[in-house]
Amino acid sequence: MAAAGGSGERRGHLAAVILARGGSKGIPLKNIRKLAGRPLIAWVLRAALDSQAFDSVWVSTDNDEIEKVAKEFGAQVHRRSAEVSKDTTPSLETIQEFLQHHPEVDIVGNIQATSPCLHPLDLAKVVDMIRNQGYDSVFAVVRHHMFRWREVKVPGEGTVPENLNPACRPRRQDWRGELFENGSFYFATKELISRGLLQGGKMAYYEMKPEHSIDIDVDLDWPIAEQRVKRFGYFGKEVPTVVKLLVCNIDGCLTDGRVYVNQEHESISYSLRDLDGIQKLMEKGVTILLISQRNIHPSLISTMNLPCEVEVNTINKMAVLQMRMSEMGLSFYEVAYMGCSDSDVECLKFAGTSGVPVDASTAAKMTDSFSCTQGGGCGAIEEFAEHIITLMESGR
Repeated sequence: MAAAGGSGERRGHLAAVILARGGSKGIPLKNIRKLAGRPLIAWVLRAALDSQAFDSVWVSTDNDEIEKVAKEFGAQVHRRSAEVSKDTTPSLETIQEFLQHHPEVDIVGNIQATSPCLHPLDLAKVVDMIRNQGYDSVFAVVRHHMFRWREVKVPGEGTVPENLNPACRPRRQDWRGELFENGSFYFATKELISRGLLQGGKMAYYEMKPEHSIDIDVDLDWPIAEQRVKRFGYFGKEVPTVVKLLVCNIDGCLTDGRVYVNQEHESISYSLRDLDGIQKLMEKGVTILLISQRNIHPSLISTMNLPCEVEVNTINKMAVLQMRMSEMGLSFYEVAYMGCSDSDVECLKFAGTSGVPVDASTAAKMTDSFSCTQGGGCGAIEEFAEHIITLMESGR
């Protein structure tokens, strides 16, 4: 379809199409596997729907479970044929089949289900490029600062640089880097697709932020993607985060987990930065409860000058958490929890918002929790507090 004359506006039906085959061999049914608490495909569906830039949003699949999840998150479903559901089938052929069954569609935005950090604003800007700026195809790129060298194919053969002068290596801040496709999306007109092209005509790239540019292909990508999504993903506009209670483990979160002892008394250390974080949350109306499995002496607690309530000798942390929730009339969705040890895992899994220091136990890190860059006793609580405030203020 050609752009309208005069104004340059391109009209016609614009459809978002997410390809989600059920037979992925790298990660079986990866498109609906939970990532940071939601099916993988739900992240891009939410971005596409909330952009309000598409006339329709579709998932093309051959699988009943994927169809169910797609409809649950607001997409229409196109049941693709077995002929375009093979391991070797190019995406282009699957999109061409979709267009054969949906002749009303004039422009396709092919969005990859494996790009969970996609944001609605990016999609809206790309649609504007297609609709109003005269481009026939637009695709996503990310900027990398990597030096390339020619591959050696014959033993003993020397290599040569392909994008740098070794005698004058540029500093990162002095080099703009290079643009690489990241696979997040490919927009193209029906006319191009019918000619066997996803890129052609008047082409343009859309540069995505590095933190939003991630793709999941194998299992090793999963934990990296999960942490990236928790920090930079789009969590939706319809359900804002509301935290009314933060329960935090003293041992290993407020402190570094060490206890200093002599013949008369014991002592612990903590960061004043974390007290600042606690104060920031309290100013936002969040109730703070610090807990410890240890029976810390009251005199030691009093010398810490903590601005919030402290409960020690808490053998069953979940019981303490649930009792406080009952007293305040809260659901798990309104609770944040920060822990670092295996005894915190149950609470971390149930809390609506959870966090762990960088030096937390493996079991604690494996929960669906925000992972701080700071360790216990070194600013992790402040970092988690800022994360909570960001979620609440952004409506995520």
